[in-house]
Amino acid sequence: MTAAKILLVMLDEDARRLVARALQAAGFEAEAPAETGTDGLPRFAEPVEADAVLVDETALAVPALHDLLHRVPHLPVLLFAKQAGRETLMRAVRVGAIDLITPPVRYENLVQAVQRALTRRDAVRAWARAETRRHTQELRDHIDELKTLLEVGRILTSELDPDKVLTAIVNAAVDFTGAEESTLFLLDDQTGELYLRASRDLRSEAANTLRLKVNDSLAGQVVRSAKPVVLDSEAPEKIKTAYLVHALIYVPLRLHGRVIGVLGVDNREKRGGFTERHIARLSALADYAAIALDNAQLFTAAIHERRKLETVLRHIKEGVLVLDESGEVVLINDLARLVMEIPTEEQALGRHFVELCRSAEVEKGIQAALDGKEYRTEITAPDGRVFSLQVLPIPHVGAAGTFYDITHFKELDRIKSEFVSAVSHDLRSPLTAILGYVELLERAGPLTPMQQHFVERVRSSVQNITALINDLLDLGRIEAGFEVEKEVLSIATVVRYAVDGLLPQAEAKHQNLVTRIADNLPPIRGNAVRLRQMLDNIIGNAIKYTPEGGLIEVEAENRGDQIILRVRDNGPGIPANEQPYIFNKFFRGSNVASEQPGTGLGLAIVKSIVENHHGRVWVKSEVGKGTEFTVVLPGMENSGEPSPSSV
Repeated sequence: MTAAKILLVMLDEDARRLVARALQAAGFEAEAPAETGTDGLPRFAEPVEADAVLVDETALAVPALHDLLHRVPHLPVLLFAKQAGRETLMRAVRVGAIDLITPPVRYENLVQAVQRALTRRDAVRAWARAETRRHTQELRDHIDELKTLLEVGRILTSELDPDKVLTAIVNAAVDFTGAEESTLFLLDDQTGELYLRASRDLRSEAANTLRLKVNDSLAGQVVRSAKPVVLDSEAPEKIKTAYLVHALIYVPLRLHGRVIGVLGVDNREKRGGFTERHIARLSALADYAAIALDNAQLFTAAIHERRKLETVLRHIKEGVLVLDESGEVVLINDLARLVMEIPTEEQALGRHFVELCRSAEVEKGIQAALDGKEYRTEITAPDGRVFSLQVLPIPHVGAAGTFYDITHFKELDRIKSEFVSAVSHDLRSPLTAILGYVELLERAGPLTPMQQHFVERVRSSVQNITALINDLLDLGRIEAGFEVEKEVLSIATVVRYAVDGLLPQAEAKHQNLVTRIADNLPPIRGNAVRLRQMLDNIIGNAIKYTPEGGLIEVEAENRGDQIILRVRDNGPGIPANEQPYIFNKFFRGSNVASEQPGTGLGLAIVKSIVENHHGRVWVKSEVGKGTEFTVVLPGMENSGEPSPSSV
């Protein structure tokens, strides 16, 4: 066993040697400080390895000694003094000495004093170890408690079934506090009462119908004050009829700054009360519970709303498809699945549209919408029905597509086209005969001026009807897609021929017809006759409706792989409320003079020709300032077979 080490801080060398020999003879180690400062006073190295320190009166003024005793407060101090007067005792107290040694120094007295100091040291160390163990155990218990609370919180916040959440809350409340029972009340906003929503081990016949008034109950006091209520009584106190408890804790369930319920634990049999720690545990659990309950209720509400939405989607006549921003399917109804040939809803939800699309048109439309562009086209379902597909971008959601069954309208359009074609052909023969007889009237003899006027009116009417029939037949052929012959051609040449053909009409009205054609326009694939017809209709309208001396500009340029054609005039313009309808058949503007000739089919033909070439056309106009038509056609690199998308 290692001998105890006694540090001798004694400036009187004779006394130090005397004491050192006595201590060594008793089996102790005795040594003086190993270091000395510049002032000749002792210094103490770190760490100080000593079991006790013996100090004489002269060393009490050494600053390093006081620093040592401050750093090592458990080190026992013995004071060696020549006299045991009042001043000496005061010095002993100031340095915390536990014993006083005065001359004459007897060997046994010195040894006994050192032994008492070492015994005191051992007692202090044992106390410190016990306190350390106690605090360490408390810390461990607190950490275990936090871990348990964290695990309970994780379970609560991950559970989305309200009933399971509530059951977990009351179970955890009993386990956390060691209580006999646990109850959870929620506030009924309509009646203002607290009703029992969940419980554990509640021994009450009225448990299922237990309700407490907020104004005259302990639980109601928690709601009113938003603070815990604690009850601890030797005699059972009444909470409700036939419901007596010895000890109870009620804590508020808070959500968004409002008390929504009360969580409680109680003891009916045990007399022991609850501690502050139990209150803290239950309060922490209540905070978790409020959040978990809110999450579960929100999830249940979301599921309910989703089911309502799915029911609506199943019963509407249009197909509906919703995708998130990454392109994965979020919602799809039965009709959309039928069109996209997806057997079940489970095979669609959560999958990327590229994996599901069997139609290039549908895939292209969805991609366009995800890129922020609206897309419209027509597709044919596997059962032969024709659907109008519209795909729209939805900010912060992704994209939504609707499939509208237009089979009936397509059939009506086909029947109408056949009827118009048949009637138009049947009208040609009598119109030709009428025109022929009108021409023969002048050969039968001279006509009076009035008769001549009548003949001109008949001739003009027949020509107008003939033009209308020709336009109807042209429109029918274009819409039916009969004229599919296309070749590589120069759009610049088509524009020049159209302008040259209409230049005499512009000159007759003293109009300035200006042409600007960019160099090196890329070639396009198209039908030269129909493209010429399209330009004739747009430029012809500009000449027709622009007053004498007006300006008409025709421009052609390219942007990337697209050809852009513009026809601009300074005519009367088109009212804003009529612009959406100008490409409809037989539509004429309200500000057009009734005597102006026209069938109302010219712009409808323009739109059909442009779309047949996979392009787009739109108008920009202002009344009194003029009109600008813009046509965009794909160049050779971009002239596949896509359906036109809206602008």
